[in-house]
Amino acid sequence: MHKLLLIEDDLEMQSLIVVYLTQLKYGVIATHSPLKALEILESKESIDLIILDLTLPEMDGFKLCKKIRELTQSPIIISSARGDIYNKIEGFDKGADDYLAKPYEPVELLVRINALLRRFKPKVLEFDNITINTETRKVVVDDINIDLTQTEFDILLLLVENRQKPMSREQISNSISTINKDSTLRSIDTHIRNIRFKINDNVKSPKFIQSVWGIGYKFCI
Repeated sequence: MHKLLLIEDDLEMQSLIVVYLTQLKYGVIATHSPLKALEILESKESIDLIILDLTLPEMDGFKLCKKIRELTQSPIIISSARGDIYNKIEGFDKGADDYLAKPYEPVELLVRINALLRRFKPKVLEFDNITINTETRKVVVDDINIDLTQTEFDILLLLVENRQKPMSREQISNSISTINKDSTLRSIDTHIRNIRFKINDNVKSPKFIQSVWGIGYKFCI
């Protein structure tokens, strides 16, 4: 699940955006306070994208944008009623990646979020002692290269990209092209067992890939 930080002082609009994006399975942290937003980012909270209003208490949005860029390379969408070209230039100059002038339809915000998340998708993912390179399709555990099959890598990456979200065996099977559609869903259990063994995930008390009773599996870090 992607996690977004929404900085918006119009509380009615803030609430509408949170409801809309939450329904679409995004995790949203919302605040109207620039100082609180900086506190969240300084705490190393994992934030995939920031939606930033410009008219804020405590601090001008442009100044906040510059401070955010000093803390993270996560993409920033400025969402503001200041829609003239001069404000847009200022926004991009301060480190924004996109500029959406109010008013706008929520679906346009969604399209821009998805476009930026695709563009800024990290090639290397790190979780504790595991490193996953999505470009070279290599997995390293404790500085040792791990030999995963194509199916095992695809399953691991699917769980990672949906981390903290339980995935059913049906969802896994339907999402992985190399899984034979005629095979039983229990074959997913075999693949998961092999992945756990290869990444040294304790079968009895797994740290990374946990079983979710009645559903399937989830990546927990």
